[in-house]
Amino acid sequence: MEDKRKSNEIFRAVKYFLIASSAGAIELITFSVFTEFTPWTYWPCYLSALILSVLWNFTLNRRYTFRSNNNVPVAMAKVFAYYLIFTPVSTILGNYLAETLGWNEYLVTILNMLVNGVTEYLYQRFFVFGKSIDNNKIAVKAARGVTEV
Repeated sequence: MEDKRKSNEIFRAVKYFLIASSAGAIELITFSVFTEFTPWTYWPCYLSALILSVLWNFTLNRRYTFRSNNNVPVAMAKVFAYYLIFTPVSTILGNYLAETLGWNEYLVTILNMLVNGVTEYLYQRFFVFGKSIDNNKIAVKAARGVTEV
């Protein structure tokens, strides 16, 4: 039974990072469009792209990775709390690295995305969805051997 649980957690992490990669693509594309086609500095480009990717990532990972049926406003409030810390730190640090130190803004954004991916997975896995994992319709059907079409 321990091997099954371990393999389920590995599969969950892989699913999370695949979905997070799609959110990362959304973030990079949005960031690129704003960087290349607006006069904005680093931080508004980054912040706008981050918000879009967070909404995408939360929605898909809640449903498919954590298969949680918990209260959406409560879960989103918990994720919002994470971003109350992550967003100012990553925005200020990213802006400093890109605007003051002259680091490539794409490199800074990718580094922020990597840190965000790892820390947010742990936060969502253990705090946001920890007690409600695998309790939505998809998980219940899977437990009974029924696959969703």
